Amino acid sequence: QMQLVASGGGLVQAGGSLRLSCAASGGTFSINTMAWFRQGPGKERELLAVISRNGARTYYADSVRGRFAISRDNAKNTVYLQMNSLKPEDTADYYCGSTGLGYYTDIKYFTSWGQGTHVTVSS
Repeated sequence: QMQLVASGGGLVQAGGSLRLSCAASGGTFSINTMAWFRQGPGKERELLAVISRNGARTYYADSVRGRFAISRDNAKNTVYLQMNSLKPEDTADYYCGSTGLGYYTDIKYFTSWGQGTHVTVSS
């Protein structure tokens, strides 16, 4: 399994933007579907966005579609999440995940998780 480390979180005002990064090591990044998740206080982990191995396909949850954008750089073994128009309800711990099983948009297929990064959006 790959090791994944997310970074880029922090404190931002509502309406602001953040860009999260997730660096992968210990595996073949380019053959993995990658995804971003979040878990807010007292909530279950939520799938936010998925990107295919070559970046040609993406998926977004309704809660972030139109505000967040997932991308990847296979040369740098890194996946990104650009977050715009942030809302207080986006406050959560953000994680990236990977799967070598194919392109899936269900959390149950993601078998590798990384260390999260915290995002706080103030009103």
